[in-house]
Amino acid sequence: MQSNFRGLSRRRAAASIAAAGLLASLGVSGVAHAAPDYPTKPVRILVGFSAGGTTDVVARILAKELTQALGQPFVVENKPGGGSNIATEQAMQAPADGYTLLCMAVTSAINQTLYPNAKFDLNRDFEAVVLGAKVPNILVVNNAVPAKNVKELIEWARTNNDKIAYASSGSGTSIHMAGEMFKARTGLKTQHVPYKGSAPALTDLIGGQVQFMFDNMPSAWPQVQGGKLRALAVTTKARSPSAPDIPTMEESGVAPFDVSSWFGLVAPKGTPKDVIDKINKAVNAAFDKPEVKEAYMKLGAVAEHNTPKQYSDFIRHEVSSWAPVVKASGAKVD
Repeated sequence: MQSNFRGLSRRRAAASIAAAGLLASLGVSGVAHAAPDYPTKPVRILVGFSAGGTTDVVARILAKELTQALGQPFVVENKPGGGSNIATEQAMQAPADGYTLLCMAVTSAINQTLYPNAKFDLNRDFEAVVLGAKVPNILVVNNAVPAKNVKELIEWARTNNDKIAYASSGSGTSIHMAGEMFKARTGLKTQHVPYKGSAPALTDLIGGQVQFMFDNMPSAWPQVQGGKLRALAVTTKARSPSAPDIPTMEESGVAPFDVSSWFGLVAPKGTPKDVIDKINKAVNAAFDKPEVKEAYMKLGAVAEHNTPKQYSDFIRHEVSSWAPVVKASGAKVD
């Protein structure tokens, strides 16, 4: 009996050691990966565009709220270039510890099709954290352009095709795709001039180096209010509550036309769930704050409470929805 008992004890001990080793090798120890005190140091939020554009503006609003809610600095770092792919790839390669986030725009969903050799896959390489904002795009023109509405812009562009160019914040952005959709719907042959963000594109549009642009409303609307640009239409199905007097593209005779931009936080694949949930909870709480609601209203942006799962499903839908639009436009970037 004693011999059998000792044998059984040895087998149980060996099984326990083997199980512990297996759990360690699979990295499933809740204690090893949990981060109850997160964050304990500053957190980077990478932005794939230059400062001043809508992605940057939304990222800074979220960074401020997260800093206040979680007690450590959330610092925005602008990494423009490659239609936001440079920042996306850097975020993908960062440690999955919650200290590097990416403020991703709709651009990344478009880039999955636009860039055949893209090194990342949004559904495979990232954890969805929270959808931060949705905004309409708005068609704006340089004040020297004689058109006062979309119909007049089309007529003027057809007689000046070789002298006209439209700007975007980069190849593959919803701003670029809105321009390509406009060309497809109207038969225009205007030249596309990509920039490393909305801010430099708007600077050249105001200066007359380009003639029109479909920009995100948060970055373009202040220029319209300041009299530096003229707004002709918004790109969504419905008019914007922030600019109810501006007609939609469809109301202006260009249909179908429904384009909007969105911005949200993602983390490298494998980032602990408790970290993701903590950030998600803080951002959702910020949506209810009067000052955030006011800031979003001024930008023409809207936000709704959402879970990581809902945001993940949304990203998956956006990637599949934009693919046929990109293919139909004929746009491609190596």
